[in-house]
This record gives sequence, structure tokens and C-alpha cells, in this order.
Amino acid sequence: MPEVSIVLVEPLYDGNIGFTARVMKNFGFTRLVLVNPCPLGDDAVMRASHARDVLDNARWMTVDEVYREFDFVVATTGEVSKSVCTPMRLPYYTPTEVRETVADIDGTVAILFGRENWGLSNEELKRANLICTIPTSEVYPILNLSHAVGILCYELANLPRGTYPLAGPTEMESLYRHLDAFLDRIDHPDFKRENTMILIHRVLGRTKLTTREVSTLHGLMRRTEWHLENKE
Repeated sequence: MPEVSIVLVEPLYDGNIGFTARVMKNFGFTRLVLVNPCPLGDDAVMRASHARDVLDNARWMTVDEVYREFDFVVATTGEVSKSVCTPMRLPYYTPTEVRETVADIDGTVAILFGRENWGLSNEELKRANLICTIPTSEVYPILNLSHAVGILCYELANLPRGTYPLAGPTEMESLYRHLDAFLDRIDHPDFKRENTMILIHRVLGRTKLTTREVSTLHGLMRRTEWHLENKE
């Protein structure tokens, strides 16, 4: 089954970190990753309660390290794009849909949660394989950090065993670099480049490519490049 880690990006309050550890253990998750957190004090320990082991064994990483190490990254956001012309937070999926997507992954999955006051930045979001948002009431849409973690953990609990290995982060980054260079070869307009690459990342990210599929895409582009170089 996929190995799911909960990643808190720059959490502001140690009580929320403790509550996160507690709700993770409630649903059988033990892999907690902290990115530049606030100092962990007595409040974190008290709120973690019997999940002190989750808190004590938390890994400290940077966002770049998360994207390098994990096979599949889901970024959560409360703010979603309203138009396909601004694809940074599109397309977005509910926690139930995230479960359906990651259930058959035989690899590592990171679920990113942003800061309590303003969430994840565009730079942190645009590299994600999948964007998740939790449907909430318009009357009061803001969720506490640990509550949001609890909803995702509930949905992802007791996932079935994965069936195939994914292409790893290094292989996917190589593919994205090749695609970026390919856009140069076909004279893709510079002013469209960033949005095009974001959309490519979104499409390929959620398809959960295997190593063989990545190799095939490289081959198709190399064959096209050969024809461009040798055209009469």
C-alpha cells in the first residue's frame, strides 16, 4: 500500500502540531514531516497525548527535499482557481477523490498542509501532482489545521495494497526538463511557457506514470526532435 506522510509546512502553533500527531495516530498514520515549524514546547506534547511517538519521530525537511524524495505529492488548499485561465489551483480534488487516486500506488505519498494564516504559496503548489480541497460551508470555510489533517487521514485510512511502482521524482523531473526543452524546439511562445508547464505538470502528475511510460514519452519526443532536425 502507499506509504503516506503528513507534511506540515511552517506550522505556526505547536498545539496544532500536537493535535496533528494525535489525529494521525487515531487513523493509523505515523509518518509526520515538519517543514520549518515553530518551536515545539509543552503544548505540542500535551496535545499529542498518546501520540507522543509520532511527534518524537517526526522528520524535519525542506519543501525541496519533500518534492525530491516522495513519489507523489498532494498539496491541500482552501483557495481554488475560478477559471482555467489561472491553472495554479486547478484541477482540484476532494479527499475522497484523492483516496481513489493514490489507492493503487506502490510508493511514497506526501500530503502537504500549509500555514494556518495563509496556506501554501504558489511556488509550493505548482510542483504538486494533485491539488486537494476540502468542501466546506461558505458561511465559515476555514478549517483548523489538525481538523483538515483528520479529514484526509480518515479518507486515506486502510488503503488497499498498491499494484505498481511509480516513476520516481528524479525520473519525472527529467521528463519535465525534456518537455520544457521540447517547447523551445517547436517555438512555443515564451509568454505561454509558465502556464503551459503548470498544466503539463498537473496532467502528468495525476496520471501516476510508471517508469516505462516515462521512457516512452521521452522516446516519442526524441523521435519528433530527430524529424525536426532532419526535415527537408
